[in-house]
This record gives sequence, structure tokens and C-alpha cells, in this order.
Amino acid sequence: MKKIMLAMVAVLLLVSCSNSSTPSTEGKENELQKITMVLDWTPNTNHTGLYVAQENGYFKENGLDVEIITPGESSADALVASGKADFGISYQENITQARTEGVPIVSIAAVIQHNTSGFASPVDKNIQSPKDFVGKTYGAFGSEVEKSVISSLMQIDGGDVNDVEFLNIGDTDFFTATKKDVDFAWIYYGWTGVEAELRGEKLNMIYLTDFSDKLDYYTPVIATNEKMIDSNPETVKTFLKAVSEGYEYSIENPNKASEILLSAAPDLDKELVKKSQEWLASKYQDDADRWGEQKLSVWENYANWMYDNKILDSKLDAEKAFTNEFLPEGDE
Repeated sequence: MKKIMLAMVAVLLLVSCSNSSTPSTEGKENELQKITMVLDWTPNTNHTGLYVAQENGYFKENGLDVEIITPGESSADALVASGKADFGISYQENITQARTEGVPIVSIAAVIQHNTSGFASPVDKNIQSPKDFVGKTYGAFGSEVEKSVISSLMQIDGGDVNDVEFLNIGDTDFFTATKKDVDFAWIYYGWTGVEAELRGEKLNMIYLTDFSDKLDYYTPVIATNEKMIDSNPETVKTFLKAVSEGYEYSIENPNKASEILLSAAPDLDKELVKKSQEWLASKYQDDADRWGEQKLSVWENYANWMYDNKILDSKLDAEKAFTNEFLPEGDE
């Protein structure tokens, strides 16, 4: 979850003044093609399939030399849209915003099939449904989407978002924030929720998808830019073939996959990574026919919700915001 407006400003600036770094396919047949893959944040279990593809040689088998990097001052979206990175981790909400502002970024695979995020609170806060947000303090991260989401849930369940106090906590740790001035915050259960289990801290969890199908959007996704798709479609296809193999391995072998992630990012908490990987293993593909597949209805539903809530100034052409074209078929 990112500060969308600030990120989009950075994207537009980079797109307007940069030269594409899209790799050339020319060269010796046995020479690996160098690719840059930028994460949205520090390594975590959303990214395991990438590290598996790297460690198990799936990238190399497909003729690719992939460098996985973390974003610096520029966001992953900005780097990908400008061509300074070939692929990156993004979110449906970011891409929706970007596309309506003319930024040429495209989602090519859903990392997780359904939205696993929601509003979490320690059980002693007694927040069991959105109507219980009344009189409570929300730990905000600074996105305009937050108030609209909370308002939508409260309208469904009863309550007024104006009765909620918003306190910007930025990147403050959830557990630290809720022990101070915050009653609830927006988390991904697959990481922070699992961490709460390991800490023995019971949470009440209000999932967005329990209240609205329109909020069951893809988060995170893998993105590239239109120039990469137009100029190097085979590179996109071979990249996704390797990445798909990485996530399929992670689904079937969560313990081994977690060891690969820990080897690449040894500073991560071992127990958290293992438990998170176990939790996410069934969530990556879930009810989809194949890992990474995206539905037009999901893109349209969320974009319409954003437009209706005045987060977007114009409607999204959803068919251009994502593609399943480069995913391997089931028998590949």
C-alpha cells in the first residue's frame, strides 16, 4: 500500500525525461540477457517465487540473467514505467491510478489471486466490524484510498467515517503503533497477521473482501511497461515462464522455498518467513486456473469503485491495464 499520488508524480517525471533501458535481444545465442526486476519493498514472502526462479536456475534456463533489486528514492512503478527497470512489483490500485494519468505501465501477472489485506486491531480494542471504527483512531499510511475504503465499509455496516480519527503513522510498525495512540491499521495478514500469531498477540481482522467484491483486487502484481511489451514480447514471455515456475515451486514446496528466500535475505526472521510462506502457499494461485491469471471483471470492478469514490478523475480502460498474454499455458 503506497502513497499513490506522490508515486504517480515521480512516475510522470521519470517517464517524461528518461531513455528506455529495455535490453537488446542482439548478441551471441549463448549470452544471457540482462534483466532488472525491482521489488516494491524489502524482500518478503510476496517475492519468494522470484528468488526461487533465480536460485533454481529457471531464469538461466530461459536465457535470462535477472538482477533483483529494491527501490531507492524512486518507486518501483516509476522505474518500470520509465524503462529504468524492466519488471517490477506493483499493485492494481497503483496501476489503475497511473493508467488514467497516461503512465504506460501494465500488469502481467497477479502474485496473489485475492486481496488478503484488511483492518487489524488487538482484540482488547473490541473492533469486530466496521461500525466499531466509530470513536477509534486509525493508523494511516498517507494514501487517499484509505478514507474511501473505510467509508465504504462503514456505510455497508453502519457508521460514519467522520467519527474516525486519522493519525498518520507512516511506516511505523503495527505492533508499536497499536500500543500507543492507534486502535487499528491496514495490514496484509500473510505477513503482519502471521507475525501476530507468532507473538501470541490475538487480532480482530476485518477483511475488505468480506464486505465488497469490488475491493477484491490484485495486490501485489508484476508489472512492465508498454514499450517492453511491444519491443520484446519474447523476453516478457520467457521471464514470466521462469517466474511462474518459481511460484509453482513455492506453492508445492513452501518450506524449501522459504529457505531460498532466507538465503537471499538472511536478515529476515526465520520463523516468520517459514510461517508466512506456509500461509501464502495456497493463496498464490488459489482458485485460478494457473498462477498469475487476472480477470477483466476484477480490474473493472475496482476501477469503477475508485471512480465512484472520486479517487480517479477519469474511467480506466481496463483491457489495456493488464494482460494474460505472456503467462505460460497449463501444459508448458
